Amino acid sequence: MFAATVLTLFPEMFPGPLGLSLAGRALAEGKWSLDAVNIRDHGLGRHRQVDDTPFGGGAGMVMRPDVLDAAIEAAQP
Repeated sequence: MFAATVLTLFPEMFPGPLGLSLAGRALAEGKWSLDAVNIRDHGLGRHRQVDDTPFGGGAGMVMRPDVLDAAIEAAQP
């Protein structure tokens, strides 16, 4: 059986489109499985922060590599 793991900040969006059509039918029949891992569960501090300002400055935010690494490690079988 094929097992897919998705790292996301929005696990409630899954299976979403993957739950429709032939993929959804195969998922319902147990031919493959889908696990949505919430990256925010590995966030830092009281607010489970997952992003930070860019090192070089500028507008926007970037994903913290330490948080993403923790989520990847937790998703490993």
